[in-house]
Amino acid sequence: MKRVMIIGAGKIGETAAFLLQESGDYKVTLADNNEALLEKNTDNRIRKMKLDVNNPAELQQALQQEDMVLSACPFFLNVKIAEAAAATRTHYFDLTEDVATTNAIREIAAKADVSFMPQCGLAPGFISIAAYDIAKQFDKLDAVRLRVGALPQFPTNSLMYNLTWSTDGLINEYCNPCDAIYEGERKEVMPLEGYERFALDGVEYEAFNTSGGLGALAEILENNVNNLDYKTVRYPGHCNLMKILLNELKLNKKRETLKEIMEDSIPFTPQDVVLVFVSVSGSINGRSVQRSYSRKIYNQHVAGKDFTAIQLTTAGAACAVIDLHAKGLLPKDGFIRQEDVAFSDLINNRFAVYYN
Repeated sequence: MKRVMIIGAGKIGETAAFLLQESGDYKVTLADNNEALLEKNTDNRIRKMKLDVNNPAELQQALQQEDMVLSACPFFLNVKIAEAAAATRTHYFDLTEDVATTNAIREIAAKADVSFMPQCGLAPGFISIAAYDIAKQFDKLDAVRLRVGALPQFPTNSLMYNLTWSTDGLINEYCNPCDAIYEGERKEVMPLEGYERFALDGVEYEAFNTSGGLGALAEILENNVNNLDYKTVRYPGHCNLMKILLNELKLNKKRETLKEIMEDSIPFTPQDVVLVFVSVSGSINGRSVQRSYSRKIYNQHVAGKDFTAIQLTTAGAACAVIDLHAKGLLPKDGFIRQEDVAFSDLINNRFAVYYN
């Protein structure tokens, strides 16, 4: 039985802990510096630990007996956890969307003798694995488009949005430069730009550039595709209002203030839907072809508990790659990109069932 520590007892961390523990194949410890969060988790099968990530000695001691660690913390804490994992020879996974953090973890992995796999959630994570799987079917690529949205089923406010996951991660996506390939050239593009409208199943959506969702796809497909981008999906009107807040009111320079405003003003909803859409075009056997992958995932009742769609898709993808690693289907050392995962292995894993 593998020992896994999940650091971060928020919505995604507690879901990952529950799913792994429920499987019966993992001994799970849920750690956080916030005792109130730990006390809210009443699953007595899961060991709880108060842990200060900013204390290196305490962190290393906590990881000493663990086989794997999943960071469900804000991105700015992940490097500290990765450094401790390297010191204790603990296989490392996280959910970050932050490009700089991922690059720092890649450097840590180069000097370690265990594996490091960041970006294991929905986007980046599942979406880039699915997109790369389709892209490999083409002889020549023209365009690869990735679109993901975590949305309320019943939006009522002007932003047409409810908080469903990490506010820090959301702000990071909306404010940081975005990786893309445009007309064969890899470049950084601005967040909230690249606006488009589309319909799916009769519902109107908008999409725009956000940071981090491509994972390593731009690196992998550079010089092999004309156009590659990742965009976040929202209901129409959201992007323009966010531009006012971030650019005109300059809250992109005051991220802590923006976080406070959003968490005070935008309610959480348990009734959500995750939209996943990949479109790839190019040529196969000399013929112009387009292939797509599309899913809508809703909040679900699992093993006696209610979970949001974003909890199940994000935690489910992370648990799936942990499970694949435990079964020997992923490298045991070095830096592991999401695109190193075979999509068939991922989608058929017991923890990815929510995508089906």
